Amino acid sequence: MNELFYPADQSGPESLAALGSLLKELKHPFRKGESVGIKLHWGERGNHGYLPPSYAKEIARWLFSQGAEPFVFDTTVLYSGGRRNGHDSLETASGHGYSPDYLGCEVVIADGLDGKDVVDLPCSYRHFQSVQAAAVVEKAQGFVIFSHFKAHLGAGFGGAIKNISMGFASRAQKQRMHADAKPSLSKRRCTRCGVCVESCPTGAARVGDDGFPVYDLELCIGCAQCIAMCPDVALRISFNTDQRVFQEKIIETAAAVWERIKRKTVLINALVGITAECDCLPGKAEFIAEDIGFLGGYEPVGLDARSLELVGKEVITAAHPGIPWERQFEYAKEIGFPTP
Repeated sequence: MNELFYPADQSGPESLAALGSLLKELKHPFRKGESVGIKLHWGERGNHGYLPPSYAKEIARWLFSQGAEPFVFDTTVLYSGGRRNGHDSLETASGHGYSPDYLGCEVVIADGLDGKDVVDLPCSYRHFQSVQAAAVVEKAQGFVIFSHFKAHLGAGFGGAIKNISMGFASRAQKQRMHADAKPSLSKRRCTRCGVCVESCPTGAARVGDDGFPVYDLELCIGCAQCIAMCPDVALRISFNTDQRVFQEKIIETAAAVWERIKRKTVLINALVGITAECDCLPGKAEFIAEDIGFLGGYEPVGLDARSLELVGKEVITAAHPGIPWERQFEYAKEIGFPTP
């Protein structure tokens, strides 16, 4: 195994010393003057589980010390909220402390403020013959993939693989990955509060004659925001196909992006503030594990596998039972997921 692990300082929530120690030992391909993007997630508007910006500042400081020119970036998303377009996302980032003044480097929307600065990456997989990603894959000369490791309602877990897959994907590619995920309502649990209708970005959800929500599955883009926002857990993901297809699409997208960036990239998983949900969701997420530390490495599949071991596979499975996240690792092996 090529991973580097530094345990978190349990006396403080940010554990900067552990991250700093890892950075000192992390071998990198960056040359003086090269533009290096720090890919991370600065949290949705109203989210309380996102990683503090002090981590990103530490990584930027390290890159500057190596002679590189860092910038922080993320991409636009499908669902409504504070990151649907570039302008709102930058405002959300700044509100969470991810500002150029604090970080000391530029903050960028990698697929453009309008989400149209994208490129097509040819591939030859079961589900995709090409993957559309933010043009940053070609513009930046290096990357640090900094991922908040946690559970996830659709993928089972989120780490380096998902940060490269969904994180680099264009809005169109995100929709292609989510296309099979649709809401399924339990009227027994539903209190007819209307939250799902309010949160739907496409108008696919409406209030029916009996007060219960009705979903137009043709308009539904599968972003699962209604499912995540339901306060009564009355909605579940219903896949039009085998649930494993979503896991496979995540892997195919990540593999196509990784093929383009693998020789100029290092990765860090933050195993701190480990929550039951993605940082995309507003509100306070349940913490499901103690802070563990920071794990660095050079390829995403192995890094996430080691992260699962450290956190505990049973912890991730318990957060969202029935999600076949193991398929990500099986399928990565089947397609020969590119590694350095």
